[in-house]
Amino acid sequence: MDNLPPNHFLNLPRPDVFLPALAGTPDTSTLAAHDFDVDTRTGFMPPEPPLTRLPSAWEPWEAVLEDAIQSRLQLADKPDLSDHEKNEAERWRNRVRELPILPITELKTSEVRLRRAHHVLAWIMHFYVHTTPTAVRNIHIPPPVTVPHLQVCAQLQLPPVLTYSDDVLYNWAFKTPPAPNALFAPKQELHNLRCLTLFTGTRDEEEFYLSSARIELRGVEALSVMRAIMDEAFVGDAIAVRRITSYLRVLADVIGEMRQLLADVRKGCDPQVFYDEIRPWFKGADSDTQGRKWVFDGIELDPTLEEPTELSGPSAGQSSLIHALDIFLGVDQYSHSNFSVGGRKASSHPTGSSDAAPTAAPSTTALSSAPCPPKVPFLTRMQSYMPRHHRAFLRHLQANPRPLRRLVAQSTDWALREAYDVAVTALKEFRDEHVRIVALYILIPSRKAAAGATGEDGAPKGTGGTDAFQFVKGVRDQTAGALLAQRR
Repeated sequence: MDNLPPNHFLNLPRPDVFLPALAGTPDTSTLAAHDFDVDTRTGFMPPEPPLTRLPSAWEPWEAVLEDAIQSRLQLADKPDLSDHEKNEAERWRNRVRELPILPITELKTSEVRLRRAHHVLAWIMHFYVHTTPTAVRNIHIPPPVTVPHLQVCAQLQLPPVLTYSDDVLYNWAFKTPPAPNALFAPKQELHNLRCLTLFTGTRDEEEFYLSSARIELRGVEALSVMRAIMDEAFVGDAIAVRRITSYLRVLADVIGEMRQLLADVRKGCDPQVFYDEIRPWFKGADSDTQGRKWVFDGIELDPTLEEPTELSGPSAGQSSLIHALDIFLGVDQYSHSNFSVGGRKASSHPTGSSDAAPTAAPSTTALSSAPCPPKVPFLTRMQSYMPRHHRAFLRHLQANPRPLRRLVAQSTDWALREAYDVAVTALKEFRDEHVRIVALYILIPSRKAAAGATGEDGAPKGTGGTDAFQFVKGVRDQTAGALLAQRR
């Protein structure tokens, strides 16, 4: 892939909040970094390993999270939970309740520290919620967590719950740090990663998160190809069309490699271990099959805070990379539309010609965590769980005045149309693999559990609160519906 010129704004270094800018260094904060936070080397992953610990002023948070991990706290609904395990969990929750309510004023100057604070507080909250005895109907989050967590979330414009960014984007370090001043090559680092925080400490959990991290890094080349295609689309002559055709086939190959990385999760994460021991930890409130309410105590202590409404938990649907591919290929008008899931009413296919540009997605900043109303597709709602800079990137991509799908659909160049369908097919096959993963990791174990006990009622839900298998199958089918060949 052609490299951007060294003075292109996307190739300029991003400012570090901890260091003063060097004299004469161009300010890229508004366009390249501040608005989008998408790096040419690491894509939606941060260009440097995430912060591993907050400064000493917030050490009580770090210490209590470390205590939870080292104490190997167990899920409250674990079969045959011992008295020792129950007492250890209660001891830890008492320690959380006795924490001071720490101010976040000094955190506001650093995006990196705010991200770490969200990571730490969200993990503490999930440990607290999921070790609370199942007989407790309303789970009260104590003020020492509620107040700073909601304040941090207000700064980051994120919900107060674990997100994909907490588990994947900002939850890694290098096993072996690359040599200083070495050129970063994402494909060479795919298996040089480890996780910072785990609920279970198992290789299965770590591999589950890292499989997504590897997809994000492999997808960096897809973002470069997309950028090159957009440049050629602005030219629009015969040479540009030939180049776009070639780039689309490269894009299809990259998506194919991402699909293989998704399939490789089987090598390190056992489906039954995932379903029984890992998945319950990061369920959000609207994935709770018992319908328990999360109550945020102490919210009245800060009049600027509002009662949380988005509590879905992390989901692969929160990957900005996959959303970017959908939007760029014009598939989002199909894959992000509503369809019947779990008996809900489906909306119709997008109206108008298939050649039309996709319409802008509705705002997702204040949507309820209750079952998604038909007018707000689940994948659209999941954008409110992404880092705000990445949401800005998706909006920018969606506002492209020369959308690829329209260009291809209006073209009579057979090779271009075929290459476009090859790329869409690659994305559909990526989702084929996702369907298989959900069947293996959620559907089959849930049926085994149902056969052995009267456990979960209804269809198995994904970590984001959806009827998992039917949802991913529906998104896959909708993606296939975007192929141009069947519309001739």
